[in-house]
Amino acid sequence: MKINQTILKEFILVGFSVYPQVQTFLFVVFFGLYLLTLTGNLAIMGLTWVDRSLHTPMYLFLSALSFSETCYTLTIIPRMLTDLLAKNRSISVIGCSLQMYFFLALGGTHTIILTVMGYDRFLAICNPLRYPLLMTSMVCGQLVASAWAVGFFISVTETALIFRGSFCSPNLVKHFFCHMRAVVRLSCLHSDLTEFTVTLISVSGLMGTFLLIVLTYVFILSTVLRIPSAEGKQKAFSTCASHLTVVIVHFGFASIVYLKPEASGGDDTLIAVPYTVITPFLSPLIFSLRNKDMKGAFRKVLGKTILLNK
Repeated sequence: MKINQTILKEFILVGFSVYPQVQTFLFVVFFGLYLLTLTGNLAIMGLTWVDRSLHTPMYLFLSALSFSETCYTLTIIPRMLTDLLAKNRSISVIGCSLQMYFFLALGGTHTIILTVMGYDRFLAICNPLRYPLLMTSMVCGQLVASAWAVGFFISVTETALIFRGSFCSPNLVKHFFCHMRAVVRLSCLHSDLTEFTVTLISVSGLMGTFLLIVLTYVFILSTVLRIPSAEGKQKAFSTCASHLTVVIVHFGFASIVYLKPEASGGDDTLIAVPYTVITPFLSPLIFSLRNKDMKGAFRKVLGKTILLNK
């Protein structure tokens, strides 16, 4: 228990203020990456909406993934960009709790949708004849809705655990957003136990979804290897390549953030940048550049736009 401490009503997000000489440079870089992230995700959602050939489960899940990622980045990056140029980096306790809640909820939703996309590829490759019956539009909607429900349920549990008590001085959150580890350390009571509990929940969710994806790809690989023709194998692998690449990037950077031992040191602010800024930037890039259907849809829309302008 921390005693003789002032009960806090607001926090100060330390963020990148410890690197004052590069804050303007970081603002330019992060702002550029954020604009490209938004453009990529909005393009994926827009193309999926207007092109009827993309009205398939794989692209509906991709559109849902882009939407969750857009919302996810909106919870932290605009605030981070503002703080890079502002002198006052204070945030109320309520504002901090809301930011944490939506960050955890949307991050969890995003991870679960990635897992659902792996399940979709498993059905398409391992059960191609039954796939249209198993993965209908209604099932797609139910899976996406379930991903959002589970993500928000886990988030409300973690946020309630962290904010159930009061917080003590100093009010410095050593991060550029209200990251759960950085905030829970300011709790007046049982911060070690709470930190262990919320970290355990996050790591369990992360490892659980990752193991499910690994399991689906074990079945996919065993099925693909039984395909007699090299062309058939390549076609099957090509439908999974983008998803598998994003999974490796997403879980790789997330594991650095959530599996990093406390005693290992390092700046948590810098360590979180790849997971919160770089991964959302790479995801739409990978899905669009490595996808023939998406590139074809873009060319069709671009061609129609040019014809209309003429």
